[in-house]
Formats: sequence, structure tokens, C-alpha cells
Amino acid sequence: MSKLYILTIFCVLVVSSCMENNKPLVIGHRGAMGHETENTIASIEKAMELSVDMLEIDVFKIKSGEIVVFHDDNVERLTDGKGEIESYTLSELTALTVKGGHKIPTLQEVLDVMGGKTQLNIELKGRNTATDVNRMIEADVKEGKWRLNDIIISSFEWDELRDMRKLNPDVRIAILIEEDPLDALEVGKELNAEAINPSFKKLTAENNLKIKEAGFKIYPWTVNEPQDILHMKRFGVDGIITNYPERVN
Repeated sequence: MSKLYILTIFCVLVVSSCMENNKPLVIGHRGAMGHETENTIASIEKAMELSVDMLEIDVFKIKSGEIVVFHDDNVERLTDGKGEIESYTLSELTALTVKGGHKIPTLQEVLDVMGGKTQLNIELKGRNTATDVNRMIEADVKEGKWRLNDIIISSFEWDELRDMRKLNPDVRIAILIEEDPLDALEVGKELNAEAINPSFKKLTAENNLKIKEAGFKIYPWTVNEPQDILHMKRFGVDGIITNYPERVN
């Protein structure tokens, strides 16, 4: 048996051991949207059935003042309605049917269904969401339904994250970014954020290391293919946001 062969086997065992000891959090994207219509109660329940470590959902504030769980600016892709979601009242939204026969849930409905059983990443998708989201979180924490440490707030709208931080100095924050993740480091430090959430396609060995050296966790999105999941695991990311939670385990 050659020394090169022995060295190769040793390296494989070391890498495998490191990957096993540093398992990333499994984060269900919009629930488990690879199985059920995204951001619906069914998708939330499916993700929990798959034993995710964390769920990710998106929220908007609508015309009548409620915070609802939905991803798109307008309702046309996923419902039988038309127009911008922020222009709807709750009664009007309730009349819509989401693909698969579902309804658009409110954030409070999702919080109640989850019951604090797993961590929740609330993405502030629309503007003017921080105040009401924080109020709901604080109420549920005060009532013992949730622990504040089980909730993390993320957004591409960094001003919303700034508003959230002013309202709540203790809530966990993650900075969402689509382009170079290093561009998020400054605001991450400003807001005492926990994590940078980059597109996995923009994560490299070099910027991955720099993000870690800056003291941030890394939760890349949206990682669905097995080879990409393995690639992220080799980077040692802290969590993987995916449509198919069962593929990460």
C-alpha cells in the first residue's frame, strides 16, 4: 500500500469527520416549498414534519394593517387574484385561493401553528414591516409562546433591519444580500447582526473565510441540488436554506 494512498484515505476521513461534527442547520425555505405551496400553512407543517432546525418565511404589511406571509410583490403568480399584495385588505386576501387550494396566512397564524417548536427566520419582504413584526414577537415572547432567541429577522431591505434594531436591541438579525456577500459586512457590524445570508452562488472559499473572520455566521440560500448542498457543507456554513430539507441531512 503506497504512502500516497494512505495519505488520501486519511484526508478523506478527516474531511468527513469535520463535516459530521459541524452539521449546518437545516432551514426550510418558505416552509418546505419543494413539497407544498410556498409560505402556506401546509408548507410550514411539512417543514416541521421533516424536522427542520429553522423555518424561513416572507412577510408584507397589507392595506388593512395586518402582517401576512407571502413572497411576491403581487399576487398573480400564486393566486387567482391580481395586483400588489400591499394594496389588499385582509378580507380581500382571504377571498383569494393560493395554488393547491390554500389561503394566504397571517404572520400570527404561522406563529400560532409553529408554537415556538422550531426556530423561525422572518424575512421582512415589504417596507414598514419592522414595527408590527416586533410588536407581535414581543407579545408572544411575553406570553411564553416563543423565546426571543428562536427568532431571527432577515431582509434585503437594510433600512427595515435598521428600524428593527432600533426597536429591539436583542433580536437576532441576518443580512440578506444577492451580490458580493462582503458588501454586507459593514451593515452587519452596524446592526450587530448574527449572520450574513448570501446567495450560495456568490459564496466562494475566499469570501466565506472573510465572513467567518469578521465574526458572522453564514446561512446561504437557496441550496437545492445535492452537489451544491455538499459544496456548502465543505465550506462549513452554519445553516443551509433549502426547498428540500430532507436533502441536507
